[in-house]
Amino acid sequence: MKAIKSNMAGSVWKILVSVGDEVNIGQEVIILESMKMEIPIVSEEKGVVDDIVVNEGAFVDEDVVLVRLKG
Repeated sequence: MKAIKSNMAGSVWKILVSVGDEVNIGQEVIILESMKMEIPIVSEEKGVVDDIVVNEGAFVDEDVVLVRLKG
C-alpha cells in the first residue's frame, strides 16, 4: 500500500480526490493551509485512492499519512 503524507504541519483545507479515483504522479490530492498560505500536496505515486485518512478542517503534523493508494 502506498501512502501520501503531509510535508509540513497545517490544516486540511480541501480534499481534491475521492475513494476510487485514479491519481497520477504530480497530481494535487489535498491542499493544506498553514500561516494563511495554501500548500498543495501532490502524489509521488500512481494508483487508485483506497482511503482518505483525514477530514477537511483537521490539523495534521508533518509526515502524517493523508491518503492511501492501491495499485
